Amino acid sequence: MPFVNVRITKDGVTREQKATIVREITETLQRVLHKRPEHTHIVIDEVELDNWGYAGQLTSELRKTE
Repeated sequence: MPFVNVRITKDGVTREQKATIVREITETLQRVLHKRPEHTHIVIDEVELDNWGYAGQLTSELRKTE
């Protein structure tokens, strides 16, 4: 039973985009590893920009400079 956890920043990702992610990851696992789609679980965690950081700064601060 594959379990895939996708973490993304919470910044305007649509329901349709999330559905595409779930569908395409499921298809990839089926095609490459022969995993059954009905046993494949995909979880998308959306993280607030203030709770994600890289390059020594919060993502919320870095986005202000972009």
